[in-house]
Amino acid sequence: MSPAPPKHLDPAISYASDENLILSQIYESPLGYHFLKRPYELIPLGIEQAPALTFLDADGNEVSEDDESLAYTRYTLTVREDAHYQPHPAFATDARGEPLYLFDSASEGSRYSQIPDFPQTGDRRVRANDYAYGIKRMADPELGSPMLSFMAQYIVGMKALTEELAGVERDGWLNLDNFDMAGLEIVDERTLNITIHGRYPQFVYWLAMRFFSPIPPEADRFYKNPGFIDRNLTLDWWPVGSGPFMMVRNDPNSEIVLARNPNFRADFFPSEGEPGDRKAGNLDDAGKRLPLVDRIVFRLEKEVLPLWTKFLQGYYDRSGENHGNTNSMFDQAFVVGPDGVEMSPEIADHGIKMDPDVKPGIYYYGFNMRDPVVGGYTEEKRKLRRALQIVFNVEEYLAIFRKGNGITAHNIIPPGIAGHLKGEAGMNPYTHEWIDGEPVRRSIEEAKQLLAEAGYPNGRDARTGEPLKLFIDVQSQAISNTQMNWMDRIFGQIGVQIEYRPADWNRTREKLLTGNTQIYSYGWLADYPDPENFLFLLYSPEGPLNCKCDGANNSNFENEEYDELFRQVRVTPPGPERDVMVARMVEIFRREAVWLYAFYPKDIYLSNPWVSNTKRHGISKATLKYINIDDDMRQRKRAEWNQPVTWPLYAGALLVAALVLPGITAYRRRQNATARRSDNN
Repeated sequence: MSPAPPKHLDPAISYASDENLILSQIYESPLGYHFLKRPYELIPLGIEQAPALTFLDADGNEVSEDDESLAYTRYTLTVREDAHYQPHPAFATDARGEPLYLFDSASEGSRYSQIPDFPQTGDRRVRANDYAYGIKRMADPELGSPMLSFMAQYIVGMKALTEELAGVERDGWLNLDNFDMAGLEIVDERTLNITIHGRYPQFVYWLAMRFFSPIPPEADRFYKNPGFIDRNLTLDWWPVGSGPFMMVRNDPNSEIVLARNPNFRADFFPSEGEPGDRKAGNLDDAGKRLPLVDRIVFRLEKEVLPLWTKFLQGYYDRSGENHGNTNSMFDQAFVVGPDGVEMSPEIADHGIKMDPDVKPGIYYYGFNMRDPVVGGYTEEKRKLRRALQIVFNVEEYLAIFRKGNGITAHNIIPPGIAGHLKGEAGMNPYTHEWIDGEPVRRSIEEAKQLLAEAGYPNGRDARTGEPLKLFIDVQSQAISNTQMNWMDRIFGQIGVQIEYRPADWNRTREKLLTGNTQIYSYGWLADYPDPENFLFLLYSPEGPLNCKCDGANNSNFENEEYDELFRQVRVTPPGPERDVMVARMVEIFRREAVWLYAFYPKDIYLSNPWVSNTKRHGISKATLKYINIDDDMRQRKRAEWNQPVTWPLYAGALLVAALVLPGITAYRRRQNATARRSDNN
């Protein structure tokens, strides 16, 4: 169920979450994530084992990982022997082994309007060159991959290939096999070397993204047939992959249907996970061949009410992305009690399953550290920011405005990612105290004391007597009058005045780029489950005023120790040494009070009782192969929940009878009276 059709289904181009949900079932990147384990754990998908690493100096000689002359890192990938593409007409050949569907003119192929129209299909194994071809497509400036600028910093030769391809004249298909990239080496049919600049341990996480999916050159050539693009016969509309499912219908204004890929490799449901996974039913299918279902249907539902009604009637198996949090059906679905969000009696009676999901992301209001009032690094400035942090009661804010669907962030790193600690060790001691086994926000009296020590007793400047007035820049659609009134009240407790400056995103972004903010709103969702993906939000070169670019450090935070630690964290493999550095960076973040408040977003997803293995995965979308359906229960429940309501028919019949019977009786009386008069005459 989706509110809008996907715009792109080409793995080199697509970047949207709803598109990823479809593509991750069709393509297999080299690496993926264990379905059940937390913290998130990488596992091989399209390759046999984790990539082998070789460290090289500038001359290409092997060196040790800690050698100062290290200039490159080479990743060796070995493609699975049983990795196989789906049946597709791009692989169909004639008796001579030549492609069956290559046309010289648009008229030759005009009878084909969609992939199922082609009577012949073929297939083949996945080769190392297919992964190289996919990376070269990422480098092609004509495609405009959102990953190009970032990956060109790392993969050797990508920038040069982009420049070369930009100058090539094109007429139909451009075979990228005819172009070399220095960082790609095909060792043999199943072995590929990828060489990157320097040392970047997080590169393995990028290998788990769909951008690195294998692309067969035959498919690229097939879709360049004359006239095909006019009928949406493109890789952007009809993907060709080696994953558990393949697309068999694409009508994005109605439905998209995926069917089991008959050529999918041997893959099995995991037999280990977290405590509680068996209780959730996740391990009952351990060892079974994947995927567990034959078809997946995505339907476009533009209105919430029919979607919700059909879900309750059993015509949808799952409630869809974000359904439980943000629409008018929330009050029908959930009640907020002392123990948090619970299912309402209506849906609990249906046996519906509720899956909370703490996303690997963070939403926050940040201080501009260059602002003359709230910025700066003196003890007085820290106390001012800390007083504001304490008075902003995040727990109350989440209860009121997100119906409890969020967790107060004590750390820049969210749950499920290395560097996030639980319990007292994970508490921010500057804003909370540990009391009776849980963090408790420090008192308003302490906030007032900190404010006075910062030079603002009772919310007034001790030098001028002027009230302290703060400005908050927010996106217009992200704040309501009720929220503004709430913030006026909480800051009023310490005498601080607030003025809001709502604007659209373009205007807000302009202010961030020029440093023309005091307090701003922002958020970040993980691209990959590594602390570096969050710690960079405070890395000074990422500050817009430093890089003169669209940097992520919108607070313009600068700290030499933090920056040096970040540079070390970026190149240090996971382990105890890195954990110590990450913990120190978190302490600097807390001590300097860089953000006014922050929380980890939490969503709720619903599944009907016949659906099992519904555990959410905050990073990967390639989870539908694990879903299982009890179709017998589904049919029974649908029949039970959709019994025809017959009492109105009976009631109507009785009402008609009640209205008609007196008339019939009167008519018969008149007839009898007439008959008697006739007899008397």
